[in-house]
Amino acid sequence: MYCIYINLSLHICLYHVIIYEIILGTIWSIFEWLFTFTKQILCFSFAHQSLFEGDVMIANETDIENVFLCYPLRPDSCPSAHRLTVLKVVMYVFMLLMILTTVFGNLLIIISISHFKQLQSPTHLIVQSLAACDCLLGSLVMPYSMVRSVEGCWYLGDVVCKVHSSLDMTFSISSILHLSLIAIDRYWAICDPLRYRMRVTNNTVTVFITFTWLFSFVYSFSVVFTGVNNVGLEELILQISCFGGCVLFFNKEWGLICALFVFLIPGTIMSSLYMSIFNVVKKHVKVLSEKVSVAPTVGSNCQTSSQRERKAAKTLAIVMGVFYLCWLPFFTATAIDPFLNFVTPVDVFDALVWFGYFNSTCNPLIYGFFYPRFQKAFKILISTYICGISKSHTLTFQ
Repeated sequence: MYCIYINLSLHICLYHVIIYEIILGTIWSIFEWLFTFTKQILCFSFAHQSLFEGDVMIANETDIENVFLCYPLRPDSCPSAHRLTVLKVVMYVFMLLMILTTVFGNLLIIISISHFKQLQSPTHLIVQSLAACDCLLGSLVMPYSMVRSVEGCWYLGDVVCKVHSSLDMTFSISSILHLSLIAIDRYWAICDPLRYRMRVTNNTVTVFITFTWLFSFVYSFSVVFTGVNNVGLEELILQISCFGGCVLFFNKEWGLICALFVFLIPGTIMSSLYMSIFNVVKKHVKVLSEKVSVAPTVGSNCQTSSQRERKAAKTLAIVMGVFYLCWLPFFTATAIDPFLNFVTPVDVFDALVWFGYFNSTCNPLIYGFFYPRFQKAFKILISTYICGISKSHTLTFQ
């Protein structure tokens, strides 16, 4: 019996060591890649700026114009963004912090749900898939969008541009649809709790998650690589096309389709479901308040339940508010801009894109700040695997 106990203890210690190495290795690899990537871009930016400052004294007007091109040696090059070096550094720092928060915040969500059995429910399976989607957006899309937004140039070619645009659409659409799935799941859990366990199982949730990913992937890559979004815009694209650009246009039809099916319909579903949830929560709070006044002996339990209901309603309101704040401006511009002959400035449209990205940054913050289970999971993971100061060896919580 003593030998079995020692053997079991060794296995547990080995398990923690392996998990510790995996987490630290993943975090370090991502941080090292982002640091190297940003360093190279900053060096290129400073070299570009220095070239201008050194040549401006001796160059004629044509030479100065060439310095502001993405590829000065190519006559068909796109113009680069004319920004002060200080402004570029500020933009890089802000966007890099946003990227790191998105990647590591969602990585914490994924590890928490994978590690703690108490979080492995159908609802949290959707949350984990949402976190994976946002984490991929932060690691595979946002760094390249950062360079394009700051420098005004795309240095990786047309094929990578199309892949980047497709992945951008895939992860953004998938993130929005995952939020809709969470709304449907919460509606069934709160408004029809008796049949919830029969309706919502891990298998059912897996099917819906798979469909969400497949739809987002097929829709995005088919639109970008077939070019249906550019039909009718051939003359405009021919006039403004240049080497070093990466811009995704939508004609009138596909601008409306994108706004309708990707934002308006999911947003309407989420709004209506959350309004129903609010009404149910409001009724629950009213009933619990009446119980407190009628039976003071059970007042403390009812008051605790009432506070929990109010907090749940507040969290849902924050989720909806952040969703509309981040995505409404972008999809409004996507739908309206083709009818106005694309008058929206490039920098403004870039800002709207980053507003949409910010939704993926906020999702782990919302769960981390407003869900006690995730709060405790984060504390245990950080204190045990990163700081190494936790005394807990089982990594469980009530």
